Amino acid sequence: MRAATTNDHDWIHELRHRVYAEELGQHPVHPSGRLSDGLDGDNVYLVASRGETRIGFVSLTPPWVGRYALDKYLTREELPVLSEEAPFEIRVLTVEERWRSTMAASLLMYAALRWVAARGGRQVVAMGRAELLDMYLAAGLRPLGRTVRSGVVSFEVLSGSVAELTSAVRERHGRTLERLREGLDWRLDVEFEPRANGCEHGGAFFSAIGTDFRTLARRHEVVAADVLDAWFPPSPKVGEVLSEDLGWAARTSPPTGAEGLLTEIAGVRGLPVESLVVGAGSSDLIFRAFGRWLTPGSRVLLLDPGYGEYAHVTERIIGCQVDRLRLRREDGWLLDPDRLAAATESGRYDLVVVVNPNNPTGRHAPADTLRAVIEASPARTRWWIDEAYLGYVDPAESLAGLASLDGRVVVCTSLSKMYALSGMRAAYLVADPDTAGELRRWTPPWPVSLPAQLAAVTALRDPGYYAERWARTAVLRRGLATELSELDGFFSVDEGVANFLTVTLPPSGPSAAQLVRECRRHDVYLRDLSPMSPVYEGRTVRVAIRDTAENARIVAACRSALDTLCVRATVAAGVPGGWVSR
Repeated sequence: MRAATTNDHDWIHELRHRVYAEELGQHPVHPSGRLSDGLDGDNVYLVASRGETRIGFVSLTPPWVGRYALDKYLTREELPVLSEEAPFEIRVLTVEERWRSTMAASLLMYAALRWVAARGGRQVVAMGRAELLDMYLAAGLRPLGRTVRSGVVSFEVLSGSVAELTSAVRERHGRTLERLREGLDWRLDVEFEPRANGCEHGGAFFSAIGTDFRTLARRHEVVAADVLDAWFPPSPKVGEVLSEDLGWAARTSPPTGAEGLLTEIAGVRGLPVESLVVGAGSSDLIFRAFGRWLTPGSRVLLLDPGYGEYAHVTERIIGCQVDRLRLRREDGWLLDPDRLAAATESGRYDLVVVVNPNNPTGRHAPADTLRAVIEASPARTRWWIDEAYLGYVDPAESLAGLASLDGRVVVCTSLSKMYALSGMRAAYLVADPDTAGELRRWTPPWPVSLPAQLAAVTALRDPGYYAERWARTAVLRRGLATELSELDGFFSVDEGVANFLTVTLPPSGPSAAQLVRECRRHDVYLRDLSPMSPVYEGRTVRVAIRDTAENARIVAACRSALDTLCVRATVAAGVPGGWVSR
């Protein structure tokens, strides 16, 4: 199973003509015996073959192409899903006649769904032959109430959730897929298996170190730039307080309600202690709060792209109806306050989530601008503001003060990233006293370990150390961005304001997944952002800022990976030269 190459195009056109012109009569027979498509230059084709024998193919039209085959038959007003959902179109799944009684069609469909999921696709659309409607329904597709005719063939317009369709294929053909997998040469830049549970995060670097902790010395060899842990250690004072009596800290139960940590946060941030709730990292607080506030009947607005945990909890766990406000590359990924205000003015949302600065775009919306949108929004809408990376901008930009007074606003802040305490798991949220009190009642005792409480309190008491580290992060980020920009092979390098940057590959170049995979051969781990959102078009990688030495390794790994992938693409295409980077 592989992506089509230029050598496959004649066969695709010839097979398409045999099936859709000669066999089905959907198109007139052409003397050339070939049937091309107006989207051929934009479509992605996946091919199943056995050795040199091609078995079948499936065509994919991604939303970033800007047009679909369905546009030939229906207007966007008649089929609003094309504009509202940014779906991927799956088309002309075609198998050579002698292979139609095999699993080839199901395998091609499964491959198409895996490819779409790896590019952040959540919805697909397709045209299914009307006489085979029962087969499509059994696969999990649903009619959209539109029928179109092409030649003598009638088609139903169908849609489906990528996650549900993938589950349906695995339910019906799981054992066969597993059996096929043993002898399958899977050459797509996406894993064969979807994630079983949980949100997809970075942290693949730990697989190289060893999750059984038996080979921890490997940590000195691996560059963990696929997670946003701090490149610097916590304040030396944190080390001192933990090493003073580590045995005592490990065996002793902490203050039941983290009273000392709450008092310290309140004093440092100038907030009433009754407006605070602590947790073992921001994910703990997200799960606890959203589980209390939301139901499958709730409607939620998320930024797209945005931190994946929010979509995971609201869509997959709770089952909310989730809408997305798409951030746009042409706007520099900035949040447009007018678009946000227009989206929320109707009051149809129970919850709006804004990560500020945003992860993964690295963009920050000024506090005054965001405050104005919130204050003008309907009373029934609750706002969740995630400020995990605000220290890289200015702590004074926090909306925590507003949250402590306004029952519609909650601010969540992790102490992990800004204070180099990711391994400790400590975070807090700010809400009005009634909301905070309700969440504290649903907080189990000892929510934050004693070592984490000691570390967090001590870190908050050393602001000078962290201010210097945050400033140094900006210098390291600028230096890494400059060096990556000088490599031949990136379309753009985008800094943002936090402790990471993004690099984007050209449309004619390798995919983000291929770059990430090649860099891992050098023990450098980067984050492929493709599964997070279709707006990245499978071409953008996030790079966490590390220290000077590790940043140099990142640049070297990217240089080597780009060179290798360029040569590989040239050999596969059988033509001289590589891709155009800019």
